[in-house]
Amino acid sequence: MIEKRESGISTGVVAHNGLTDWLLQRITASILVLYTIVLVYEIFAMETLGFEGWIGVFSQWWMKELSILASFALIYHAWVGIREIWMDYVQPVKIRLSLQIFSIGWLVSCGVWMIFILWKI
Repeated sequence: MIEKRESGISTGVVAHNGLTDWLLQRITASILVLYTIVLVYEIFAMETLGFEGWIGVFSQWWMKELSILASFALIYHAWVGIREIWMDYVQPVKIRLSLQIFSIGWLVSCGVWMIFILWKI
């Protein structure tokens, strides 16, 4: 959306850059695909099934770091999608802003919770 003065002259762009959002969606999706492939491989390579096997997979430092990277990618990927839904379908600005703030809070909380869970292992 471009702001316009009464004279019709553009005062600046206030909307998000569509190309940047599109590119970041593809990058985060690629990270998630890579993580899924690694996770599936690790699951099939587990020596013991059950809780001990999961602890073994996620106790490796590189798997923790890859999981955190994937969780950040998932959070950002979800944020771009949710933000676009709110911007496209919720017209009252106060409701849209409230939903965006709630969404940011929820996604950040989930990310922090994920990090706490991973570093406990």
